[in-house]
Amino acid sequence: MSVSRIGPTRRGLLVSAAAAAILPTRVFSQNGPDDQERTDVKIRLIFDTHTMTATLYDNPSARDFVSMLPLQLEIDDFGSNEKIAYLPRKLTVDGHGSFSNERPYDLCYYMPWGNLAMFYADYKHPGLVRLGRFDEGYEALRVRGKFPLRIERIQ
Repeated sequence: MSVSRIGPTRRGLLVSAAAAAILPTRVFSQNGPDDQERTDVKIRLIFDTHTMTATLYDNPSARDFVSMLPLQLEIDDFGSNEKIAYLPRKLTVDGHGSFSNERPYDLCYYMPWGNLAMFYADYKHPGLVRLGRFDEGYEALRVRGKFPLRIERIQ
C-alpha cells in the first residue's frame, strides 16, 4: 500500500529555497515587471518650452531615481525612437527583471550606460529597467535636438 503525500516535502522545500537564493529575482511588486504597480509619485520633465509628466512604478530603481531629484541634465536624441539623458550616477538595479510589454512613452533606465531612456516609438532592448510611464506632454519627445532638461518631483 502506498501513501501519497499532500503538501510540500522537506526535499521540495529545500530545492525551492535553494533556487530562490540562486536565481535572480524578477519581482518589482506583487505582479512582476510586466505588470508593475504605479505609485502616486509623479515627476515633471521640462526642456525647451515643453513640459511632460510621468508616473513612476514601484521598484527599487524608480525609488533610487526619485532620491536624486531635482536634477539638471541634458536631453538628446538617440536612434529614431528615443531621447536619452545621462544621470550623475548609476541607479540600483536590485530586483530588476526583463519585461515583454514594451510600449511607446515608457520611461526606462538603461543599465549598461547609466542613462534615462524616454521612448516615443516602439522599442525592444535588453538591459532596461522600466521606471514609469509618461502621462502627458510626451509628444515633446519627438522634438529633435539637444536641450537642458530639468526633472523634479511633483508629488
